[in-house]
Amino acid sequence: MQKTIIEELGLQDLPQEKKDELLAKIGEVAMKRIYLETMESLEKPDQEKMVEMMDKDPDGVEAFLKEKIPNYDDFVKKVVDDFKEGLKEDMGLSAAG
Repeated sequence: MQKTIIEELGLQDLPQEKKDELLAKIGEVAMKRIYLETMESLEKPDQEKMVEMMDKDPDGVEAFLKEKIPNYDDFVKKVVDDFKEGLKEDMGLSAAG
């Protein structure tokens, strides 16, 4: 995914240190986006359970989400794809732009 983001955003010529810094920031924002989208997809009791699990059983969170959100892997992929498209649009790199 990192290589794809670098290529799609046209950042190949940046020094490696800058690429790493940008990827870390992009990854952090992407994870927050996945978290928010996931929370919006869950009912209130499941949201509370997920928050509790993140503290007590972080390894069980993914299995819990796969149980609660149909096609969770596809759900995450769509969130990431939408995020990448948003980045490209913000940078003026989208096909429409």
